[in-house]
Amino acid sequence: MLDQIGDDRLHVRADAAVVAPGPGEVHVRIRAAGICHSDLSAMNGTLPALAPGVMGHEGAGEVLAVGDQVTDLVPGDHVTITFVPPCGTCRECLHGQPHLCAVHTVAAFTSPRFEVGSQPVFGFAGCGTFAEELVLPRAGAIKVEPDVPFEVAALLGCGVLTGVGAVLNTARIEPGATVAVIGCGGVGISVVQGARLAGATTIVAVDPVVGKHAGARRFGATHTATPDGFDELKQELTGGAGFDCAIEVVGLAGTIRAAYDATRRGGSTVIVGAGGAEQKVEFTAQELFLNERRILPSFYGSADPRRDIDRMLRFWRAGLLDLEGMVSRRLPLSEINDGLAALQGGDAALVRQIVTFD
Repeated sequence: MLDQIGDDRLHVRADAAVVAPGPGEVHVRIRAAGICHSDLSAMNGTLPALAPGVMGHEGAGEVLAVGDQVTDLVPGDHVTITFVPPCGTCRECLHGQPHLCAVHTVAAFTSPRFEVGSQPVFGFAGCGTFAEELVLPRAGAIKVEPDVPFEVAALLGCGVLTGVGAVLNTARIEPGATVAVIGCGGVGISVVQGARLAGATTIVAVDPVVGKHAGARRFGATHTATPDGFDELKQELTGGAGFDCAIEVVGLAGTIRAAYDATRRGGSTVIVGAGGAEQKVEFTAQELFLNERRILPSFYGSADPRRDIDRMLRFWRAGLLDLEGMVSRRLPLSEINDGLAALQGGDAALVRQIVTFD
């Protein structure tokens, strides 16, 4: 549990309890939870979060109980957790943008999901998957087939859907495209896999940690570079024109600007990284006008989890999406702080760490 924003460690405790599921809610036992960089960003205040709170927003488990009005899930069903559960009736949902639905999101930031004694405790992003059990809206639990491993189902809740979705839904990359991906963490590797799925013929993975380059190539990158060598590689591969699409997965002003500069005229710059409010990017009106590079922010991969989680699983079953290979470390909840520290330190061997609950 996070006691206050700014803490760099979580406290593992046994006295937290979930609230009872109300109408339209489900009670889920978590079996696997991914450690995402957004958890660190929430802990340090870069992303909004409430404290005291249970962290974690990427996970999967099995239904323990359902509240009134839930008729399509039963105890024992396996589910992936989504932190943006679409309501289906708001303006954004009706305009085909359920990933921007704010109805359940607003409720998540005002409704405690847990209790410690008489104290209400919030779940990060309305979830709190670093807990053995949680309660969330029915729309936040996407049913998956029982043969899907829990750790595979967990990855779909955030990292994979965000990364692959940024390619297929936001950028809509066409076969034969040239693509640059800046940032080779779990989401960046998902972007690389998405670009391969979309038929991109040149996929450049950029990361300052050289130890991550071999992994990026394993998941589909055709070339790798450090930031210092990126411009030279761009010159070599595109004749200096730039890439059809450059996708930024870091969330810093400098890397966003670098992605824009690496995009060809008329191409697309996609912003996936979850940056802080202090990260301000500067463009001149003239360069925007003359280059006609499209700047496309991508929140949650512009995904509809009701559609896209099943789509990712079909890719996985067909051998087109390597999800098991993304799991680079499994650890018990008691070692959660070790996992966060490894992620913070930029461990080159890590793609995704999975907290397992036996």
